[in-house]
Amino acid sequence: MSRPIKAQVLGVVPYVIGAILVIQFFALSVWQISRGVEKRAEQDAFESQAGFSAWSDGMEIRSFQKLKATGQFDADRQVLLENIIINSRLGYYVLSPLRVADDVPILLVNRGWFERSSGEINVDNLVLPQTRVTVRGRAGSLPKAGYRMGEAIPADTGWPKLAVYPTLDEIAATLGEPVQSFILLLDPKDDFGFLRNWVPEEMGPGRHYAYALQWFAMGMVLAGMLIWNYRKRGLES
Repeated sequence: MSRPIKAQVLGVVPYVIGAILVIQFFALSVWQISRGVEKRAEQDAFESQAGFSAWSDGMEIRSFQKLKATGQFDADRQVLLENIIINSRLGYYVLSPLRVADDVPILLVNRGWFERSSGEINVDNLVLPQTRVTVRGRAGSLPKAGYRMGEAIPADTGWPKLAVYPTLDEIAATLGEPVQSFILLLDPKDDFGFLRNWVPEEMGPGRHYAYALQWFAMGMVLAGMLIWNYRKRGLES
């Protein structure tokens, strides 16, 4: 490759890299806007629900929909979700299987949060009635972590199981039977629960829109710099 051609190729490289970055900045801006729209829809869904609808297996479920279900808790096979921080304190979420019928997948009920202590977990605090009960709550999901190391649920431990950000499939495998595709977040006014203050994610739509504006502004600034530098080189040549 001759020197002039090589110089021309090398001169184009910064513009190619810059253009890729501009596209990425704009794409991130669009993504933040879409997340803001999703968060707004979640907040609207959370605030618009009125009474509790009777839940049955197979019915279509909306995020944060208010539901009530009748069944019997499997008190001997509960799962404690570790590393849950509330009010700057470390603790557990208590997941309790609710058996509605023998031929229906288990409904996992998140009974709320309790603080972690220095001693062993007192299983007496996890006691549940042995009769059929009706519980109320909102349709939710499991908490998710950005990164997880090791097994979610160690296989060689007894019950209750300690788990670190498991998936529904991992809980189902541990229970040895299928579970529903959502979690019932136990209503704060219901019995058998711990600390419960269910709200949509703390990062609201406004924060996403602000991030979108930042990414868009960065893209515009970089695009302007590329155009200005390209025109400057053209005038100098």
